[in-house]
Amino acid sequence: MRIHPIKKMGSQNKLISDYRLGKQEIMDFFDYIPSGDLETRVKELRERTFQRESLQEVLHKLNKAWDAPNSTLHNINRFSNKDSVVVIAGQQAGLLTGPMYTINKVISILQLAKQQEEELNIPVIPVFWIAGEDHDFDEINHIFMQEKSRLKKLKVGQENIDKCSVSEIQLEKNIIRNWLDNVFSYLRETENTKDLYHSILRCLDQSETYTDFFARLIFKLFPNEGLVLIDSHHPLVRNLEKEYFEQMILKQQEISSGVYEILNKLRKKDYQVPLEVELNSGNLFYHHDKERILLFRNENGGWIGKQNEIELTTEELINIATNQPERLSNNVVTRPLMQELLFPSLAFIGGPGEISYWSALKPVFHVFGIKMPPVFPRLSFTYIEPKVSKMIEHFTITPEEVVNNGVQDYKRNLIDSQTNPPIHELAKDIKATIEKAHRPLRDLAKGIRADIGELADKNLYYLQKEISFIEGRMVRAVEEKYDKELTELDYINVHLYPDGLQERIWNPLPFINKFGVDFIKKTIDSPCSFLHDHYLVYL
Repeated sequence: MRIHPIKKMGSQNKLISDYRLGKQEIMDFFDYIPSGDLETRVKELRERTFQRESLQEVLHKLNKAWDAPNSTLHNINRFSNKDSVVVIAGQQAGLLTGPMYTINKVISILQLAKQQEEELNIPVIPVFWIAGEDHDFDEINHIFMQEKSRLKKLKVGQENIDKCSVSEIQLEKNIIRNWLDNVFSYLRETENTKDLYHSILRCLDQSETYTDFFARLIFKLFPNEGLVLIDSHHPLVRNLEKEYFEQMILKQQEISSGVYEILNKLRKKDYQVPLEVELNSGNLFYHHDKERILLFRNENGGWIGKQNEIELTTEELINIATNQPERLSNNVVTRPLMQELLFPSLAFIGGPGEISYWSALKPVFHVFGIKMPPVFPRLSFTYIEPKVSKMIEHFTITPEEVVNNGVQDYKRNLIDSQTNPPIHELAKDIKATIEKAHRPLRDLAKGIRADIGELADKNLYYLQKEISFIEGRMVRAVEEKYDKELTELDYINVHLYPDGLQERIWNPLPFINKFGVDFIKKTIDSPCSFLHDHYLVYL
């Protein structure tokens, strides 16, 4: 296996592009430059206090319940070292781990933790934060599998009728087994298929919720790396957070106004941030009747649901935070802060969307008298199978071009190159000539009567339509002649650019089926710089 960096991705938005380049315009919104020395960060963490003993106990209970490997339990024990720090990232509990970027996030955590432990000579523990409080089941209830030269969405039949948080949704195992059988019908059997199928079934049988299922599968893929998992929605975790919830309630105004002001500054600099915050945003969710209700402040200084579902006084809300913290959860603004208050975070690793909204959160951390942790863009990979690599060699196109733009323009140029002049170009010229020659007729028709003018416009439309018809037939004739080449290009495209980056659509299952989990281990063991935009991994 070899890994080749792509230094520049053309599809990045301005904020992420400037952040990777370390431009001062965007770096002013962060406390640390990720490429800098992290020893300063370690010194800052040593001056803060954390619930290390309590956190360690909770992590032991959660990870043991998921049958965590010994490497994980060993790392949890290292939390007792007052110098220990974490590299942390998070994601929803997707089916069969979700898209490839989830796996890439874990690889990023493991690589950075290992690099920094060697450099800083202190325990650096990789932690993955499972966002169990999320209730958007439609985001995680499916995967895509290849069907010829396209990807088909395979959705599990279970419904989240009560709109519960993912960590509360009980698995309907018969439905999921049937779904799993359907998923595996899209795979060609290999030496890995049988063991893979039964390993997933064992994880399913031992799980109660989608979060359990996700956690067990992650440990199957990363058994020896010491990865520590945490379910942010678990009642034991909520109990650790109650005093922080109280502070967030009392400091709501400072938090919301700070983010509101920063968002305006970012937008004035033409940075697009996927975050909406109002001055009265509560930045917390209240869980009521199995639903998550986003809180706001009302005119009387109390707290109300976004749709007026609930009304609470500040005293009542603080009482809930103290005695029933499991009824509260964080929104996108306060979740990073809660993560930072719980863990001694040497660094946070995020995807492009996360880094975009983190750019507005500096004041949230400062309200609590702490700094935003260094934010590293996660490693981004496209995995290239030998078959795909060989196909690419037949064409005058590079994997970098496919990953950035797909093959549609290349396919069009291929067809055009087979005729002289190109079909599309000739059709375009003829349409322009007809339109010009037809204009006096339309002008005269409109001068005679409005309905005759409309008839002339329709006449032009039909003339152009006939040109489009013969253009299409000519193109199809050429396509039939070069069907093999076009089919191969579609195959390349569905693997490397399936409506964007591979890691956003593909699930790791087909790769594990073909190559086993060994390709993940090899990727972990191939140190990558966090300064590069993207990597091509040749399997």
